[in-house]
Amino acid sequence: MAGKVFRRQVSLGVVVWIVVGVVVVAREGFLDDLGSISAVLSAVLGVAVWPLVLLNVHFGI
Repeated sequence: MAGKVFRRQVSLGVVVWIVVGVVVVAREGFLDDLGSISAVLSAVLGVAVWPLVLLNVHFGI
């Protein structure tokens, strides 16, 4: 077994979720000012829960 590399494959659903999340978060303005760690964390959280962003559930860290 020496020399084998194990890679974790990412499903297409996860890739689509992240891409749609980035688009939604960008449209809502979360990516406009990433000058602080809290703004970056808000953007990352927005990508993770983008359906809530579409429902106008806005949050901030």
